[in-house]
Amino acid sequence: MLEDTIIAISTPPGFGGLGIVRISGKKALAVAGRIFEPKDRSKKPFPVRRPVFGKIRDPERDSALDEAFLTYFKAPRSYTREDVIELSSHGSPAVLEGILRLGTRAGARLAQPGEFTLRAHLSGRLDMIQAEAVNDLIRSVSLSQARISSRQLGGSLSRRIFRLRGKLISLLSRIEAGLEFPEEKLRKDGAADRRALAPIIVDIERLVVSYEAGRAISEGVTLAITGRTNVGKSTLFNALLEEDRAIVTPFPGTTRDFLREKLVIDDIVFHLVDMAGLGRPVHPVEKTGIARGQKIAREADGLLVVLDASRKDSEEDERLIRKYRAKKTIIVLNKTDLPRRIGRRRTQELAGGSPTVGVSALKGRNIDKLRGEIRAVFAPGPGNDEEVVLHARQKDRLQGILEALRRAEGLLSKRHSEEVYAEEIRGALRLIGELTGEVRVDEVLDEIFSRFCVGK
Repeated sequence: MLEDTIIAISTPPGFGGLGIVRISGKKALAVAGRIFEPKDRSKKPFPVRRPVFGKIRDPERDSALDEAFLTYFKAPRSYTREDVIELSSHGSPAVLEGILRLGTRAGARLAQPGEFTLRAHLSGRLDMIQAEAVNDLIRSVSLSQARISSRQLGGSLSRRIFRLRGKLISLLSRIEAGLEFPEEKLRKDGAADRRALAPIIVDIERLVVSYEAGRAISEGVTLAITGRTNVGKSTLFNALLEEDRAIVTPFPGTTRDFLREKLVIDDIVFHLVDMAGLGRPVHPVEKTGIARGQKIAREADGLLVVLDASRKDSEEDERLIRKYRAKKTIIVLNKTDLPRRIGRRRTQELAGGSPTVGVSALKGRNIDKLRGEIRAVFAPGPGNDEEVVLHARQKDRLQGILEALRRAEGLLSKRHSEEVYAEEIRGALRLIGELTGEVRVDEVLDEIFSRFCVGK
């Protein structure tokens, strides 16, 4: 399969001023030579990394399909480390599909999703972490994710992992030297090993913990709006989105199902969910909506618990706040444009440390303050130079490495045989190999690269 020359459209589907078709493999030059005719015939063979203007031609019909530029990237100085040709034409889907057909007739095969990046990985140009960063960068939903992905494509996370690996290899080599040559007394006791392990464990712990921030950046934060019926949840939903997305009426129980929309605050993506109000349902559909809403609230990353500031405290409000006290929550006192009847001190007592923000969703008062509180509470995010883990696969491998090293640390403390804790360190190194892709697991490769677009 890797011996094939592959071809695919590299630009997004749809109409555009420019479209790019990419060809990679040993026959890339030959395939391009059959379907591209330079305006200046002296440009054959094609110069390296210098665009050549000409026409895409159908050799069977002896007719031109479109004008185009051809750029040749000679192996190994290309994305895949193979010969790569990029044909830049007008971005008509019909034209690009036509170039694909001509390319396959000339000897190329249609690429599988992610096959260009897979070849870059297998050729050693990118490790697995960098390969995943390519897809992250393409699919970035925010500038924060794009910046992190760009750094990781440049090798920032990989270098950190390789430094940790180097320290573990150094430690393991000392242990194995002691096992191999016990008469040399190369090792005194396990205290030095514990001192060497401790900072490595701390560093990996930080990476594991960073996944929560990374997931929030790459996937967004699910934020559910909950509260009793008619407290203004849908009005608040619309006010935060700055559009009339949810139907609002003065009648309780208007919202019977949930609505989900994207809200972006300071480059962080929130998935805002408006749900049926809690209360005594009068219709089976409303009952189903309430049950579904409670499930969403349990699974959400955070909650906006909305209370009606124009009503007196109620047992239902107290139960609601207590029910979700373990979750990240903001208490929103809505309808502050009306005379206030809810007890301020009692509300703060019930909040139990959760921030409380008074708003008038109907009048738009304090909505910006609420947005700022949402950003601070639910998505603090990493610092600009702080490394974060974006993928569950990476986090799972790091968690496995961490557990192996903790076991090794425990065995050292209990003065077990050096061979026993050396095996735990070997296990951690094997997992690092899986993390970076040095240890190949074909099922993992298939799963990762199947998420890529075809032309990357």
